[in-house]
Amino acid sequence: MSNALSPEQVFLAIEPVDIRRGIDGLSAILQESLGQVPTNGHAYAFRNRAGNRIKLLIWDGTGVWMCVRRLHKGRFVWPQRAEPVFSLSQADWQWLTTGVDWQRLSAHPSALWRV
Repeated sequence: MSNALSPEQVFLAIEPVDIRRGIDGLSAILQESLGQVPTNGHAYAFRNRAGNRIKLLIWDGTGVWMCVRRLHKGRFVWPQRAEPVFSLSQADWQWLTTGVDWQRLSAHPSALWRV
């Protein structure tokens, strides 16, 4: 069983959504646009266009939870990818939800970089 505040596997829906959608509306996006189901044990995060709000859907074995987070300043750092869904590690998810640029934390130095 997953913990709604600390899911083991989080997938980010890359495209912004109308954040006013509820569980049914976001579940429909998962099934129709992303080819996923909210009951497969993973968590799915969606963001609004402004990037300051996210909603998370997560299945706990008996039902779907919907969690909401809003930043009062700044934006959530979202990946820019061609794929419709992006998988995050537990650590990256924790950084993302605090508003930290998690992509820079795991950046590796370029092999071409010279002093």
